[in-house]
Amino acid sequence: MAYAIHPAAADGHTMNLHRLDLVSLSLFNLIVRSGSISKGAALANLAVGAASKRISDLEATVGSSLLERHSRGVTPTVAGQALYRHAQRILSDVDQLTAELSDYASGMVGIVRLWANTSAITQFLPADIAAFANANPGIRIELEEQNSSEIVLALFNGRADLGIFADRTPAMGLFQTKYREDRLVLVAPRDHPLAARRSVRFEEALEYEFVSLSKGTSLAERLQVEAEALGRPLKLRIRVRSFDAMCQMVAAGMGIAVLPSLAVHALVRSLHLRQIALPDAWAHRELLIGLRDPNAVPRHVRPLLDHLCGAHAV
Repeated sequence: MAYAIHPAAADGHTMNLHRLDLVSLSLFNLIVRSGSISKGAALANLAVGAASKRISDLEATVGSSLLERHSRGVTPTVAGQALYRHAQRILSDVDQLTAELSDYASGMVGIVRLWANTSAITQFLPADIAAFANANPGIRIELEEQNSSEIVLALFNGRADLGIFADRTPAMGLFQTKYREDRLVLVAPRDHPLAARRSVRFEEALEYEFVSLSKGTSLAERLQVEAEALGRPLKLRIRVRSFDAMCQMVAAGMGIAVLPSLAVHALVRSLHLRQIALPDAWAHRELLIGLRDPNAVPRHVRPLLDHLCGAHAV
């Protein structure tokens, strides 16, 4: 297998690196990683002489030295560093291509890249995806958990086929349709002053310190915006990266938190915490499915989209 690569030469003309073979790229990658031609050759199951010949051919092709030889082994030159970066990406692409073609050879119809936020993954997607997979064994779902803003970006640049993110996430230019609804609640230790309340307005809760998700998450942004709208500071004690960690911090007395009710129901019970209703309108959220063009959904993506939307196709 060979790649056709056309980098610009130093004189401004295009250099044609045609038929740059993957064996040589893989060998070069192993040599740089191990810092030795002999070690790289051994890892590639090649004789040292054959490996040296391949590296010499590579250097002749690019018109530049790729490795600096010294008593302790080799290190890449500036040109070698550039080739190493590109070689890693090319070899990674080939590995992914091999995996996909293997799937297709075994009867796989297609792969759907689904990105979703933590709320969707912890509350709804496991059951939805399991039901879909049982009914559609030929379609594989690659699920990635990300912040809502990262999901929108991935949809725009084509890294994701479908995305599930929270409402209020800036997503102009994307088609959006409702996936599910969830309810945000206040979570507090049982000995907290608010623990005996059945309902607490967010404005009242701002008197106390908070545990929050990392910056950039839709939930963290929502709390900040609502606190600013009330003209009150959000007293952040600590930021963590998961609902689990947030509940652990609340249980340790580090503050109170706002979390999706269904996502933390089991954690609240196991850690002996209290869920308190938030009557504020913004505490009722929608999780949205986003995609770039509803009129150009690939055939293997459409069944999952229809499944997630229920009985309603886009």
